[in-house]
Amino acid sequence: MAAQVEIDDQESFTNSDHGEIIDDSFSDNADSRLAGNFTGDSTVLLREDNHEYDVIKNCFLSGMGPFAGETTVVAVRKNSTERVTTKAKFAASVVFTEAMKRKNGGNANVRYGWYSGSKEEIDDIISYGFSSREIEKFENDNGSHGVGIHLIHHKCSLAAAIVEEDDEEGLKHLLLCRLILGKPEQISSGSNQSYPSSVQYDSGVDNLENPRKYVIWSCNMNSYILPSHVVSFRSPRLRDGGVLGRARSPCVSLSLLMSILPNSLDPPRLNVILTAYDDFRKRKLKREQLVRKMREVVGDELLLDIIKNQRDKD
Repeated sequence: MAAQVEIDDQESFTNSDHGEIIDDSFSDNADSRLAGNFTGDSTVLLREDNHEYDVIKNCFLSGMGPFAGETTVVAVRKNSTERVTTKAKFAASVVFTEAMKRKNGGNANVRYGWYSGSKEEIDDIISYGFSSREIEKFENDNGSHGVGIHLIHHKCSLAAAIVEEDDEEGLKHLLLCRLILGKPEQISSGSNQSYPSSVQYDSGVDNLENPRKYVIWSCNMNSYILPSHVVSFRSPRLRDGGVLGRARSPCVSLSLLMSILPNSLDPPRLNVILTAYDDFRKRKLKREQLVRKMREVVGDELLLDIIKNQRDKD
């Protein structure tokens, strides 16, 4: 029996699909032409009349919250299975899944998560795998949960979308990945942990009861992460670094946000934000790091409320 096309909290692989989450009956609906400006033969474009396209698109939009109605999915690409190396990666993922099952009493704890990156970065990841370059994005980030590859729960695509800037065509790109979590451990914000604290653990999360962020350690990043699909989209109110847009953004500028936050935060949290913003203005902190820090300290819910209230005033 071939695997069903679904994105949920259950494992989508079956023993007979050889690591492919897409039913073979859909393969004729995939366009073999290269998608957009992605280079090489790493991805193929899915047609809009493809059921697989609908599943991935709906998964993405369902996690965009109040921005879903203003977000346009331009293209959905899938990891090409035509290349020998990609077939090997799929096969290896099956092996690691089975090994994790044996380690953890039959449960590999397979999940799906979003990785945000530039078009070039995502193309390199699909072609060659994750590298130290992706790890370095979180090494000096005080808001990260350990030093590893960070991915966002598949139902929280907005949280992944708001940190990435538009490319030259005004598009953002998210990479959907299949993850083998095994037994995760909770990693506190700002932790410098870079590998499991003991052999009983396999990955990290921000919250054991209701995880939104997954952390795969560098030692396992190309064994426990399998790139699946790329979603390219346009969302006008998420331009230039997300909800914390630049001054020209139709969202909320950083300067405006900084004038509003003192009325919404307690002194300890406000002091953390003011310090981070000062470091950003002194070029000691990258914009992406400031965005993550604000989301970590302020919280997505409050940030979205501020945006909504500001839009209502406008």
